Amino acid sequence: MAKNNVGRNRLVVGAHYGLKDWMAQRLTAVVMAVYTFTLLISFLTGNNFSYEGWSHLFSQQWFKLFSLVTFAGLYYHAWVGMRDIWMDYIKPVGVRLTLQALTILWLIGCAAWTVQILWSV
Repeated sequence: MAKNNVGRNRLVVGAHYGLKDWMAQRLTAVVMAVYTFTLLISFLTGNNFSYEGWSHLFSQQWFKLFSLVTFAGLYYHAWVGMRDIWMDYIKPVGVRLTLQALTILWLIGCAAWTVQILWSV
């Protein structure tokens, strides 16, 4: 008798990231959209388009935190996407792990740079 590999009997292998990461990418996309909308409203309703005007916006604590949360979401969003690309298209394990490690280091560096920029204003 042949094995039925459909429905509940389907053999599933792999890392099982699936739904959690799909939901995380949707949530981070919503956060990024709200942030973009907030920036757009600030730009359209503002009358000081100089460095001082933008510096004032980014000097407010709530906006710094909102920006930090948004960029953290962006980096996680990018990590999930890049990890999936590396897992799907790079078959040699050593090369894939190296690319994943380099991606993590790059995103950590970007996050540190983001903190430095936001709290230097």
